[in-house]
Amino acid sequence: MIRIAGVNLPDEKRVEVALTYVYGIGATKSREILARLDIDPNTRAKDVSTEDANRLREEVEKKNRVEGELKHQIKTNVRRLKEIGCYRGVRHQRGLPVRGQRTKTNNRTVRGNKRVTMGSGRRGTSEKT
Repeated sequence: MIRIAGVNLPDEKRVEVALTYVYGIGATKSREILARLDIDPNTRAKDVSTEDANRLREEVEKKNRVEGELKHQIKTNVRRLKEIGCYRGVRHQRGLPVRGQRTKTNNRTVRGNKRVTMGSGRRGTSEKT
């Protein structure tokens, strides 16, 4: 089992897919990393040699911002937006969509306005009315 940046990669998945379990690495970045290291993306994670696993771990942890470091950076960016009081920061504070989505008909759960349909709260027929 390969452990990268505090995440255990699943053994039965292809390396290309298994790398995406690390926060901050998507499909594209995974392919780029494997191409740079000359590792076949179709091999299973359990079949990767220890030498390749060490090279992969070093590449991901040293040259990419992943997991805790990336989450910390995102959190500080959002905090900065809130402090300067810009539009995006205000939307973050109020828990509303930040990127221009419409809110009249969609995003009910984001707005905290969870409407329920008429029949959803129905009582069973065995209960008294």
